Amino acid sequence: MKVLANDGLDQSGIDALKEKGFEVITQKVPQEFLVDFINDEKIRVLLVRSATQVRAALIDACPSLEIIGRGGVGMDNIDVEYARSKGIHVINTPSASSASVAELVFAHLFSGARFLQESNRQMTVLGNTDFARLKKSYEKGIELRGKTIGIVGMGRIGQEVAKIALGLGMRVIAADNQIGKASIKVKFYNNQFINVDIETEPLEGVLRHADFITLHVPAQKNGAMIGEREFAMMKDGVAIINCSRGGVIDEEALVSALDKGKVAFAGLDVFINEPTPSEAILKHPKISLTPHTGASTLEAQDRIGISLAEQICSILQVN
Repeated sequence: MKVLANDGLDQSGIDALKEKGFEVITQKVPQEFLVDFINDEKIRVLLVRSATQVRAALIDACPSLEIIGRGGVGMDNIDVEYARSKGIHVINTPSASSASVAELVFAHLFSGARFLQESNRQMTVLGNTDFARLKKSYEKGIELRGKTIGIVGMGRIGQEVAKIALGLGMRVIAADNQIGKASIKVKFYNNQFINVDIETEPLEGVLRHADFITLHVPAQKNGAMIGEREFAMMKDGVAIINCSRGGVIDEEALVSALDKGKVAFAGLDVFINEPTPSEAILKHPKISLTPHTGASTLEAQDRIGISLAEQICSILQVN
């Protein structure tokens, strides 16, 4: 039984599959050669992340496929319903990387709040010649404690963000069309915990009242969720983070809002033209940038690998 992990797979997943008798292939097959490779090798399981596209044409051309798996949450690079209509199982790992993405949100928030992204750039150039001026330039940082964070999308990742925010002493407000109330259990190191119920509200309310906004929604089919109109609703000096999907924010509107001072800073892990983000985004001094690494922690990749292996063995009834 052959598994092609075309976008890679953590060693934990590889070991778990091999232990059950699977042959795991981890070489990267270019998209244009994928159909021939799957058919030649009689691949039964295709595992991908965000790079490989699994569309209807590929599904039709590869009769040996029984399972398509996505190491992560969003499956917008897979024609999920079409695959299922052909009797193919489609799986993902929705909870494995939630905590990792949530922590990256706060990495971006702390970075922007204390000018880390820009001061790091400037210190390497001017740190030993213009230290006093740099100190003056970056002395107006802000604290997160006591501020209001608006979470748009209260699924697994949004709830993990809420846990961290509550632990930091932030006020949490949220918007979600599908979830009316989320019960958040915040655990502490000594096995103590608190429970906090968060009632969601319309998006406009969150946009108007939040000091920081973080987005955790699927890819948008009908244009950006956050554009010029939505930026106009926000507080002056707001900050916004997108670790969900490129296209959720209108990037031209974001750059304009940053230039006008409406938005104090932004943090982006995903981009409209990924993997070739726009120069305006890449070079903007008020944007903290990461190359779509929200789920890229050792712990998350370990959980993803194990989860995929367990699901594959269950579907194919491998004991």
